[in-house]
Amino acid sequence: MSTPTARIPFHLAFPVRDIAEARAFYGELLECPEGRSSAEWVDFNFHGHQIVAHLAPDECGHKTHSAVDGHDVPVRHFGAVLPMDLWQAMADKLIARQTQFVIEPYIRFKGEPGEQATMFFLDPSGNAIELKSFANLDSLFAV
Repeated sequence: MSTPTARIPFHLAFPVRDIAEARAFYGELLECPEGRSSAEWVDFNFHGHQIVAHLAPDECGHKTHSAVDGHDVPVRHFGAVLPMDLWQAMADKLIARQTQFVIEPYIRFKGEPGEQATMFFLDPSGNAIELKSFANLDSLFAV
């Protein structure tokens, strides 16, 4: 059953090497409110979605890339589609905090269907995150 207009939160669990580091990165830098937690995991509200950082140091990091619009995109990544003003505010904040970007903020597929603002960066455990935005959200699935 497909519900393209319904807001259905997703759940994503991912490995981290240190819970305190994850709290600082997701809770403080990315401003994701914390939910339930234990010594082994912590829930975050990632723009209305539930992400869970699990202590699993041996599972951390990304390994492969794929060519997209002239950039090497980490194959394993997650992220959010933000309104343009929030995307720009986050880009400005990450730049001000001297974040090391995998792909610096820019406009991808310029002038094409699906044109979007995007940026990629890593959390302290090497998990790749993409934040993107569309001037017109109707082009999210444009072909």
